[in-house]
Amino acid sequence: MARKIALVVNPTSGRGLGARVAPVVRAELEAGGLTVEEYTTTCAEDVGRISAEVIASGADAVALVGGDGTFHLGAQVLAKSGLPLGVIPAGTGNDFARGIGVPLKNPKAAAALIVGGRTRSVDLGTAKDEYITTVVAGGFDSLVNKRANAMTWPKGNSRYTLATLAELRTFTPISYVVTVDGEVIETDAMLVAVGTGPTYGGGLQICAGAEIDDGLLDVTIIKPVSRLTLLQMFPKLAKGSHVGHPKLHTLRGRSVRLEAAGVTAYADGEILGPLPVDIGIAPGALTVFC
Repeated sequence: MARKIALVVNPTSGRGLGARVAPVVRAELEAGGLTVEEYTTTCAEDVGRISAEVIASGADAVALVGGDGTFHLGAQVLAKSGLPLGVIPAGTGNDFARGIGVPLKNPKAAAALIVGGRTRSVDLGTAKDEYITTVVAGGFDSLVNKRANAMTWPKGNSRYTLATLAELRTFTPISYVVTVDGEVIETDAMLVAVGTGPTYGGGLQICAGAEIDDGLLDVTIIKPVSRLTLLQMFPKLAKGSHVGHPKLHTLRGRSVRLEAAGVTAYADGEILGPLPVDIGIAPGALTVFC
């Protein structure tokens, strides 16, 4: 079990939730016999810089307190470093934590996983020279993500619901070229999502059944449907009951290329860049406490 751990806190995650849970996490780690050195970020970009400093410091592990954006930035440095990552969810979506089975609303229990010392290796996606911890979104969902990121109210997953309703008013299907392990699919669709894990947007199981350590990318294509049908599908995504819908097409592969005009891709809830984008898989690239 790791004895010296760096606790990296993004205090602005979850509208200040990161700052509130940090003392609880530190107390649990110290009660478990770990020596804790705490770092506080002043901006998102600090996460990567501090993670690099932690690796150089000789720490045995690092715990990040934040949301999916925080873990995305940390993964850029920690991937393939061999340094175990403790995940303390304190964001809006918390989909990476959800994917690896970390308690979402109990920071003490999340910290206890670190004290327990059990680890596993999980896959990361790769795109545009970045590591991806959850899902690449390109289409209706990325427009929803963009709108939700710009909203200051309401808090939590309700932002995604309101953003979905707003985008539905004007959205029309997009023409895609999707290439999976060399197989080319030309199709109109509402969205195409590519993930290493099952969820995005705060628990929507867009890639239901995806395994985070199988060395494969899961691809979900929602073919053109009416606005009402798409709206009805989103509650089903939260339960995973959308599986089997006739307008849903799923694939798996090790490489995916997405092409579409005028579409910006998002990854881990953050802007990735305009399509086209090539997505790969880095099997077992990140070690996490579980």
